[in-house]
Amino acid sequence: MNTNNVFDLLENQKAEYVAEKAMDNPDLIKELFKGISSANSRIRFGSAKTLRIISEKNPRKLYPRMDFFVNLLDSKNTILKWIAIDIIANLTAVDTRNEFNRIFEEFYSCLYEGSLITAGHVVDNSGKIALAKPELQSKITEQLMKAEEVPVPTSECRNILIGKAINAFNIYFNQIEDKDKVISFVKRQLNNSRNATKTKAEKFLMKLDMSQ
Repeated sequence: MNTNNVFDLLENQKAEYVAEKAMDNPDLIKELFKGISSANSRIRFGSAKTLRIISEKNPRKLYPRMDFFVNLLDSKNTILKWIAIDIIANLTAVDTRNEFNRIFEEFYSCLYEGSLITAGHVVDNSGKIALAKPELQSKITEQLMKAEEVPVPTSECRNILIGKAINAFNIYFNQIEDKDKVISFVKRQLNNSRNATKTKAEKFLMKLDMSQ
């Protein structure tokens, strides 16, 4: 299947279909990697989104090319950066060579770029990463705790990010060593000015009370 076929499939917005075909066709996966460099935005973003689907369903297919996605963390194209963050997080599930451990600082540096969406992708994926990488949980927790201080455009953006951090803690809270620190973080949000974030804090603490 050549690039033109990929273009035709992606033009029809059948990323799920292309992903299913690609998982059984190494040549098509190669075309998708090439597609990310295409001048045609439909091919570029369609290829990236298709690779993200593959990383969710069968991360082993993309794990040998993890460096490719790590390099996209420096991309000036923010959409490709966001998709790369998602894909790297998915690949941690099969990271037998501990490649994520080596790029931990680079990955989490995306929290400090001043973009809510970029920081949000990092935080949204952190619970998944913590489950896949228990040896990094303390470091991940430390990064999530910084949701209260990382640079974002507005206080409302900060409150949104804090809410995402609470969601992430929910995913792996039972495995967190310093639970008191996280509980204190969540309790501080009971006075959060964003109702959605305040509600997340209330539900987190209610769930904790019910489990004790």
